[in-house]
Amino acid sequence: MIDNFGKTGTLVVLSLVGAWLLFMVIGPQLIAIDYSFRPLLPLRKIGGAEDIYTLKNYLTLFSNTLHRSVFIKTIWSSILVTSIATAVCYPVSFYLARVARGAKLSLMLMAIVVPYWINELLRIFAWQLILSDAGILNQLLMGLSLIHDPINFRAGNSAVILGMVYAYILFMVFPLYNAMESLDQNQVDGARDLGASWPTIHWRIVIPHAKPGIAVGCIMTFMLTAGSVAAPQLLGSPSSFWFTQIIYTNYETANWNLGTAYSEVLALLSLLFIFIMLKLFKVGLKDFIK
Repeated sequence: MIDNFGKTGTLVVLSLVGAWLLFMVIGPQLIAIDYSFRPLLPLRKIGGAEDIYTLKNYLTLFSNTLHRSVFIKTIWSSILVTSIATAVCYPVSFYLARVARGAKLSLMLMAIVVPYWINELLRIFAWQLILSDAGILNQLLMGLSLIHDPINFRAGNSAVILGMVYAYILFMVFPLYNAMESLDQNQVDGARDLGASWPTIHWRIVIPHAKPGIAVGCIMTFMLTAGSVAAPQLLGSPSSFWFTQIIYTNYETANWNLGTAYSEVLALLSLLFIFIMLKLFKVGLKDFIK
């Protein structure tokens, strides 16, 4: 870096990066943490005797039965979305990386990427139109005489999970594709020559090689799912309430302290998930930049 910019240029670049991190990342995060440990008070009482640091906002998550159950459901549903996305994207990524070539590869990549040129909200609205009582899917099933009355696809979490798998599938496909693309084909060919079956090849060769990609895909998909607001709001029902909706409601009602505390809990959960994925797949941060 010093060779490219010189000492002065390098110092300027590092200073700009440091200032950006301080004022746009570290500073706001410290303010949010400070808010999360303070009680909600009228403006005239802020800075007074009642304005003390407390764990009350964090303990509310455990004392409030509704909030606790929604939090647990959000974690479980995010893990489910991540698992489904992995199962769906693994064969697609393998086909793109090891089988498809030339025009077929380009066409398939375009087919995956182009829908994501459209805003996420519009794509979720499309699923809302498909899954509604008068939507395309119900009309098709009724037209084929498979059902007589519309099915409420949006009851429970099914529609939310389906919408999220679709919304974030790109973040699973490309980490897997990038990892599998670097696999030496000679390893696969050698295993086939020695009589290994395809399941054995995937279990013993492809999956170990693709572990960094799987870890990155799982981390990104889980974090985006757990932090989603639009998909639960548009595709969900009252029984599919999401933890981010509780956070949003607290901010909307000016209870920033509780909303920030819940946001910090969600952030800590995401960090914990990252460490679990790194440990589970036995990869380090250096493996992500190979």
